[in-house]
Amino acid sequence: MKQRHSTRVTIVKTFQYLVLILMFLILVGPFVWELSLSFKGRGDNVYAVPPYLIPKTPTLDNYRSVFKQVPVFRYIINTLIVAVISIAGNVIFSTMAGYALGRLKWKGRSLVYSIFIGTMVIPLEGVMISQFIIIRNMNLQNTLLAVALPGLCGAINILLMTNAFKSIPKELEESAMVDGANLWQRFLYICVPQVKGTMTVIGIFAFVGSWNDFLWPLIVISDEKQYTLTLGMNRLKGMFIQDPRLIAAGALVSLIPIIIMFCCFQKYFFRGLEQGGIKG
Repeated sequence: MKQRHSTRVTIVKTFQYLVLILMFLILVGPFVWELSLSFKGRGDNVYAVPPYLIPKTPTLDNYRSVFKQVPVFRYIINTLIVAVISIAGNVIFSTMAGYALGRLKWKGRSLVYSIFIGTMVIPLEGVMISQFIIIRNMNLQNTLLAVALPGLCGAINILLMTNAFKSIPKELEESAMVDGANLWQRFLYICVPQVKGTMTVIGIFAFVGSWNDFLWPLIVISDEKQYTLTLGMNRLKGMFIQDPRLIAAGALVSLIPIIIMFCCFQKYFFRGLEQGGIKG
């Protein structure tokens, strides 16, 4: 019996490791291939069968060409402006909405909460035309504000903040009320410090979402001076010719700020996910 049990445990563990390896290859494999491709020189065959990861003629010319062909720093500044607006809007409005839905009692709260959850299943393509018409009527077309406005407050962020505020013990607010604290004082000095981790998670989500957005800026921006980084990097792809090495280098240049952001705030990110997790 013991031998059978140990055999079953071995089989289960082997299966688990195989699944983990498969997931690793699926998630990390494309990034490793892009990294390899970006360092391959003219002497490397990018279409070789079987493919190889270690470049035979490694070079940095692909990265130099990206900065020569595209005004990368201008696009980075434009994207940072959009990202700052998106982060500020999501953190401020999601925190206020989450407090109202998670801590306050008012008529229609359940209905509003259900509407927020319902909007999460609506695809972006379903509301994109309406958003564009609104932006055009506001005369905001071809501006960075037009890029940032639709992502100013996400429903998923409100849901995260609502659950984070619900997890705060009621005794904290009750003791503050006994001491004479009003609603805004309880919100700013009692509840907000308890959900800083979730606020960090929302900030990271907002940054990554605005940094990687391509379709919406493509619709509302036609002036190259207002291009965001992902939109500007699309210029590396020509109509009749394209160099996969150059495109890979451009993609990695766009990815570097996200990696830096995550490395700086990963501790708060995982802490915030635990704090704002959806509870039954």
